[in-house]
Amino acid sequence: MRMKCQWEKLTAILPPEIARQLDGRDRENAREIRLRLGAAPEINLGTGRRVLCGQVSQENLTYAINLASKYSPWCAATLAQGYLTAPGGHRIGVCGDGIFRQGQTDGFRSVRSLCIRVARDFPGIGTGLERVSTLIVGAPGWGKTTLLRDLSRQISKQETVSVVDERGELFPQGFETGRHMDILTGVPKPQGVEMVLKTMGPAYIAVDEITSEADCQAMLQAANCGVRLLATAHGAGLSDLRERPMYRRLLEAGVFRQILVLSREQSYRRERVTI
Repeated sequence: MRMKCQWEKLTAILPPEIARQLDGRDRENAREIRLRLGAAPEINLGTGRRVLCGQVSQENLTYAINLASKYSPWCAATLAQGYLTAPGGHRIGVCGDGIFRQGQTDGFRSVRSLCIRVARDFPGIGTGLERVSTLIVGAPGWGKTTLLRDLSRQISKQETVSVVDERGELFPQGFETGRHMDILTGVPKPQGVEMVLKTMGPAYIAVDEITSEADCQAMLQAANCGVRLLATAHGAGLSDLRERPMYRRLLEAGVFRQILVLSREQSYRRERVTI
């Protein structure tokens, strides 16, 4: 098994003076690239950080946003939520001077920093895992999305899997999908889950990052319809999830039968859920 990454699509959105400093080590190991106004660009390699030369300018930040979004109206809508999904599935977190109108974020007056998460694919990493409703748990950057992607792909070799890919990160263009897989992008998870339940007849539904009560309610609705769930969440393990009301509700309802807990080394341990 070999890790895959659409590295050229990532470097294409970076200002040339930053992109030319990246090397083979970055291509193989980079987890995220940080661009902060007035500071040196920085790469998180998992085992440490590498600081590049120069200082990030406002023009650098604007350059990256414009190339990542391609001026798409849909991208403008996600930017108002604090992120963009660049070609290749690379997620760009955005911070700066936000605009808040009528109870919701409406964009940014100016951008001060970008966190570019490097999307990687690892075909085969989900081979051999038990085919039950599964929640993948870990810290940011520890490989939750990577494992969810391949587990969904492996299951879809035999059963129908509907992927509700709100941000277009699970299966961006160029990533291998599954034989019996249907992918819905650009729709919030609660509405997306309801849509595929009504129209696609899935045996499994896969979603990335359960973060809200609305997400949880969608998971409960799907489980009550007899559909199995594949999902990710931030957390340290089963005991941690049980202490948080939102996730405890899902566990007590029997939505998930196993928890896969990731480590910093991107390995995992399996915890069986008992009700």
